[in-house]
Amino acid sequence: MDQMRAMRVLARVADEGSFAAAARALDMAPAVVTRVIGDLEEQLGARLMNRTTRRLSFTDAGDDYLQRVRQILADVDEAAVRVGNATGAPRGHLRVLVPPALAVHQLVKHLGSFRRQYPQVTVELHSPGPVESVDDSFDLTILSLRSALDGDFIARRLARTEVVMCASPEYLDQRGRPGHPHELAGHDTLLPPISELQRGVTFLAGGQGPDDAPVQSVTLIPKRPVLTSSHIDTTYAGALHGLGIAALPSFALEDALQEHALERVLPMWRLFSLNIWAAMPSRKHLPARTRVFLDFLIDLFGGEDRDPWLIAAGCETRPWAGPAAAPPSAQ
Repeated sequence: MDQMRAMRVLARVADEGSFAAAARALDMAPAVVTRVIGDLEEQLGARLMNRTTRRLSFTDAGDDYLQRVRQILADVDEAAVRVGNATGAPRGHLRVLVPPALAVHQLVKHLGSFRRQYPQVTVELHSPGPVESVDDSFDLTILSLRSALDGDFIARRLARTEVVMCASPEYLDQRGRPGHPHELAGHDTLLPPISELQRGVTFLAGGQGPDDAPVQSVTLIPKRPVLTSSHIDTTYAGALHGLGIAALPSFALEDALQEHALERVLPMWRLFSLNIWAAMPSRKHLPARTRVFLDFLIDLFGGEDRDPWLIAAGCETRPWAGPAAAPPSAQ
């Protein structure tokens, strides 16, 4: 039995929470994963896991063994990193956890450029849904957060993205272009589920930085939207097809704004901003493949507290124009 391979399989089963998920992640047949763990238990003379149809848990002996296995694998990987960083070009397989919309609208379209620079690095993008915390089983975790980062990891800022309103030019030609948030009452909107909006939607003007107070804010209780979805690309598709005015992050809008398939609405107002971070487990020696991919992302998106996608599309949030532009009171 290849004991090192068995250790890696065991660690992946623990990370994924099931034999089936580990098999998918390792590109192995589930029966092979089961056999590897069974052979390992037989060699050790101890049961490492309790398996049922609904859950998997480690025995006390298994948990102790797993912790030691993780340290062994970390030491082996670090040794490989030391040699690889010193002797050649970056190579190997890079696993990245990233929100789906960020993968679709940004990362994938730039991977060709990265591939040309580092042809010996392969990239796996894992995008099961929203990413709210760093996952140590990945080389790199990309997060988009309103709150500050907190935890034992290394993080680098990639950019800031504003959540703004947009619609198709055809919709706006037919229904008109609102000049103030209050005018949205006469428009069809595409927003998150109503349960998330019970306290209203707040529009902000001025003070784009996270530490800057907005010059103006307006909070509205929206009427029932024509489409409610927490899935960014569903809302994006609805806006493209003229369903109404949508709230979307700028990183998803860059291409559509540049191609005039969508138009920014209320350019002096934004809903909120998200900070986009690339984070990784705290390691003394960072693999070359991770380092060059991180540097690539920082160069690509700027690594600063600004919105590169609105800048690229030529529709940055305009400075607040002062009292002359103040809105009428809500009725």
